[in-house]
Amino acid sequence: MAENIEEKEKHVEMNKLMKERLEKIKKIKETTYAFAYSYNKTHNAAEILQFFDKFESKEVSLAGRIIAKRDMGKASFMHIQDESGRIQIYLRKDELKERYSFLKNIDIGDFIGVKGKVFKTQKGEVTIHVNDYEFLSKALRPLPEKYHGLKDPELRYRKRYLDLIMNPDIKELFKKRTKIIQGIRQYLNNLDFTEVETPILQVIYGGTNAKPFMTHINAYNMRMYLRIAPELYLKRLLIGGFERIYEIARNFRNEGADATHNPEFTMIEWYEAYADYHIMMDRAEGLIKELTQMLYGNSELKVHDKIIDIGGEWPRVPMKKIIKKHLDIDVDSMSNGELKAFVEKNNLEVIGEANKGSMVFTIFDKLVADNLEGPVWIIDYPKEISPLAKLHRDDSSLVERFELYIGGKEIADGWSELIDPIEQRKRFEYEQEAMRLGNAEAHPKDADFLEAIEHGMPPTGGIGMGIDRLVMLLTNNWSIRDVLFFPIMKPKEE
Repeated sequence: MAENIEEKEKHVEMNKLMKERLEKIKKIKETTYAFAYSYNKTHNAAEILQFFDKFESKEVSLAGRIIAKRDMGKASFMHIQDESGRIQIYLRKDELKERYSFLKNIDIGDFIGVKGKVFKTQKGEVTIHVNDYEFLSKALRPLPEKYHGLKDPELRYRKRYLDLIMNPDIKELFKKRTKIIQGIRQYLNNLDFTEVETPILQVIYGGTNAKPFMTHINAYNMRMYLRIAPELYLKRLLIGGFERIYEIARNFRNEGADATHNPEFTMIEWYEAYADYHIMMDRAEGLIKELTQMLYGNSELKVHDKIIDIGGEWPRVPMKKIIKKHLDIDVDSMSNGELKAFVEKNNLEVIGEANKGSMVFTIFDKLVADNLEGPVWIIDYPKEISPLAKLHRDDSSLVERFELYIGGKEIADGWSELIDPIEQRKRFEYEQEAMRLGNAEAHPKDADFLEAIEHGMPPTGGIGMGIDRLVMLLTNNWSIRDVLFFPIMKPKEE
C-alpha cells in the first residue's frame, strides 16, 4: 500500500515538472527554435580535455546535453555531455547580456551548442568560457537523480537510453563490443575469408538443435521460421565454390532466457574448406588471443574474480576423459541401465531419447561444464547429439566436435563437417525419429540441403561462436543483458 502511494506521489511530481517544461517550450518558441535543425560542432569534450595545451585560449565549438547546472546570479557553470565525455562551461551575465536571462528556460537534460575559449578554473578544471550559444533541444522529462535514480538493473535494461546518459562506463562497454566485432572481421579478412549474408527468414530452420520462432509470409501464404543458425546456407556456398566464408548473424531461438541466453542474439559462424576440427580450434584460439591483446595489451583476462592467462597452448580433452577426471566414472564401461540410474540419481533431465550418447552429454553438460575454468577444448562428442558433424576417424560412436570452455561457460562450438550425403540423410532421419519421440529441439530434415550436398562438398571445418558471450568473456560481464543494448524484457503492466 505504501509502495502504491509512493508511486502516485512520483507521478504527481513528474506531471508537475513536465507542465513546467511545456511552459518553457512556449517561451523558447517566442524567440527561437525549441527543437533546432542542426549545429556546427567542430570539437568534442574528450579531445579538449586530453589536449588542453593545444586548445588553451583557442575558440572551440561543441554541443551536448546539460547534465549539471549551477547558477551563481551573475554567472553560471554547467556540465555538458557529448558522446566522448563531459566538460564544464562557464557563462557570464555581463558578457551575454539579455541572452543570459534566457538561461532560466534551460534545464538539465536539454541540449545546447556553445562557442568559446578554453581555459582552466582556479581549481584546475578545464572549462569553456562561452561567448555565444544556441539552444538546440528541450527535454520534456527530467533525468533520473544522479546518485540514486538508475541503479536498478531492470530499469537500466528497460530504459537503456537513460543508462547510457547516466552511466558513462556503459557506453564504453558497448564501444568495446563494437571494437571486438571489428577485430573479428579484421582477423578473418586477413586470413582471406569472405564475409557473406544468408537468409534470416527460412522455410526449413536448421543448423543446430533448437526451438524456432514461427512466422507467416502473406505473399506466399506459407509458414516460415526465423533462423536458429546460418549453417546450412553457408554450407550451400561451400558447395558452390567458396572456400573460406563467415557470417556475423542475428539468430533467434524460442527457448528460455537466463544470464547467458537471450532469445535474439548475435553469433559468428565461419567455415574453411580442406580444414578439420583441429584447424578450426587453432583459428578460434588465435582469434581470442588476438582480441585480448588488442583490448588489454597482454594475454590476461579477468574472469569472474580470477585472472586467467590465455597465452599458452589450450589443452584438448575428450569429453569422456573430462567426465572421468571430474566425476570418477568411466562412461565407456557403463551400460545404458547404469548410465540411466546415474542420471536419475542426480536428477538430470535428458532431452529426447535417453540413449547412451545423450546421457553422456547430459552428465557432462550438467555436472562438469560449469567447473571448467579453462581455457580448455572439450572434444570428441557422442554421435547422437551432433547431426551435422563428421564421424570420428578413430571411433564411430563419436564425432569430431569441440566446444571451448572458459570460466565455466561455453564460448564456441564446432566440428569437422559431415560431407557424406548418405550419412547426412541417415542423421536427418534419426533426428526425425527423435522429433517424433518428443524432442522439440531435434533437427528437421532439409531435403534441399540434402540435394545440394549430393553435388559434392569439400572436406570442411566449421565453428559457431556467440558474439554476446564472447563480449561477456572479454569484458568480464556475466549477464548477457549487460552486453545487449536492448535485451528482451517482459512488458510491465501499466
